[in-house]
Amino acid sequence: MIPFIIETDNFIGGRCMFFLYVILAIILVFAISTLIRHFQQKKYLNVLTQDEFIKGYRKAQLIDIREPQEFERGYIRGARNLPLTQMKQRLVELRPDKPVYLYGQSNNRSKRAAHLLHKRDFQELYILDGGFKKWTGKVDVK
Repeated sequence: MIPFIIETDNFIGGRCMFFLYVILAIILVFAISTLIRHFQQKKYLNVLTQDEFIKGYRKAQLIDIREPQEFERGYIRGARNLPLTQMKQRLVELRPDKPVYLYGQSNNRSKRAAHLLHKRDFQELYILDGGFKKWTGKVDVK
């Protein structure tokens, strides 16, 4: 009876090790894909400080990618609201030959919007470092 228990323990231990290796492989693949995405974004995405953003956004298309209810509570003067959730359907509203300055509440949605625009051949893409929540410049409210 004791050898059966030992064999069962080895079997269970072997299965646990297999699942551990599978989990580690998944984590490794996720980490590598995240690093690749980060370095690819650095090629086409420019993250600007507030001062750098202010210097250039008047000559560009200033796009607030937050949802309409967020936009109405306050937005950077001169910005148009083009929510990330509607961007694919409303791309015709943007000109690929002009720089695009994007901002969201933080940088997460801005990076996703920039990725979408980059795939559609937009070349000059800029996002506000820290997003609207770190903006200290002029704000309009609807």
